[in-house]
Amino acid sequence: MSRHTKEAITGSKRLQGARPPAKGGRGAADGGRSLRRTGLLVTFILGALAAVPPMSMDMYLPALPEVTRALGSTATTVQLTLTACLAGMALGQLVVGPMSDKWGRRRPLLAGLLAYVVAAVICAFAPSAEVLIGFRLLQGLAGSAGIVIARAVVRDLYDGLAMARFFSSLLLISSIAPIVAPVIGGQVLHFTDWRGIFLILAGIGVALTLLVWRRLPETLPPERRQPGGVRGALWIMRGLFADRVFTGYLMTNGFTYGALFSYIAASPFVIQDIYGASPQTFSLLFGLNSLGLMIVGQINGKILVGRVRLDKALGCGLAVLALAGVVLLLVTGGVFGDVGTVPLAASLFVMISALGLILPNTNALAMMRTPHAAGSASALVGTSCFVMGAVASSLVGIAGKETAVPMAAVQLGSALAAIASFVGVCRPWRDRAAEKTEH
Repeated sequence: MSRHTKEAITGSKRLQGARPPAKGGRGAADGGRSLRRTGLLVTFILGALAAVPPMSMDMYLPALPEVTRALGSTATTVQLTLTACLAGMALGQLVVGPMSDKWGRRRPLLAGLLAYVVAAVICAFAPSAEVLIGFRLLQGLAGSAGIVIARAVVRDLYDGLAMARFFSSLLLISSIAPIVAPVIGGQVLHFTDWRGIFLILAGIGVALTLLVWRRLPETLPPERRQPGGVRGALWIMRGLFADRVFTGYLMTNGFTYGALFSYIAASPFVIQDIYGASPQTFSLLFGLNSLGLMIVGQINGKILVGRVRLDKALGCGLAVLALAGVVLLLVTGGVFGDVGTVPLAASLFVMISALGLILPNTNALAMMRTPHAAGSASALVGTSCFVMGAVASSLVGIAGKETAVPMAAVQLGSALAAIASFVGVCRPWRDRAAEKTEH
């Protein structure tokens, strides 16, 4: 690793600071200003790219019981179609992130979107659960390009509090996907079967490909790109892991996604099969939870950022997440007796809404430290999310679909692990003490 790269990694202390001028001369700076002037359009494109994972999974959720019956499979096996997609998104980011640092953002993004379209079409005609699992893995690998490069583009353009606000804006757009996706999926099932959902996903991929090709210019000029091949990328990632605080936020973010994806994988069976709700009712409850996430995310970006330290807002969100997990475990465990759907739905609503304080702030705090390798850092952040998501979505299916306790237990365990990572590894109070000493 070069001396410059080592200094960039070990010397990064960019908590809530203003972004320095872009390296690479006037071209890089002018490109950033030109792209920022597009404002709403850029926000929409990046938000749509970040929404690819929830669209890929959540539109498909109301159809999971039907897929189980149509393919003559089991609930545990069909849940592996979610796990495969998550695993693909995790692994794909480790490849696409460094590629975007070396070759720029546009080419890897367009290639990934095209592959996503092909995979979605093949999934629509899968003859068995095993084939569907395989091509869901491919769909995840391809779809990873959208989310990892969207995060890297934000890092190309913003820093500090501006970046935290922008991540909250992205959360607004990407939160719309979980609201509308299961609703669309539930309504599609009125007119066709689950295969039609994958054809709709392919159409969304085509629209995004055209939009990126026509309207999203390159944000990483050649003079700011990372040289070297695979070995260079591995050295950069090794340096990122050497940053204790970055690694702490990485772990916090990953465990939080464990709570989120255990909910995504288990809730269709819990709400429909255990509590007897229809696919349409499930989709509405799922959308309501996503609306809570969206509202809290906007409160974070519009009100809290700049008034409350990012780590304080993050800590509050983690505390609420864990508290809701405790209540959910008690409810599903029958401690209060047979209380029906309302307490379950209320606990899930609070839990998912708390993510609006956690996700944008962990992303911002982690990415603030990595302007020299935004693509690789984005890959690690995203991979931590989907690795934990894949593990969690597998664990919730171990006990079958007769009880909601595994879902609640995995969610609470993930929340506690996220708190342990934040408190024990990030140790934000030590950074504040160091800042006061320096001043």
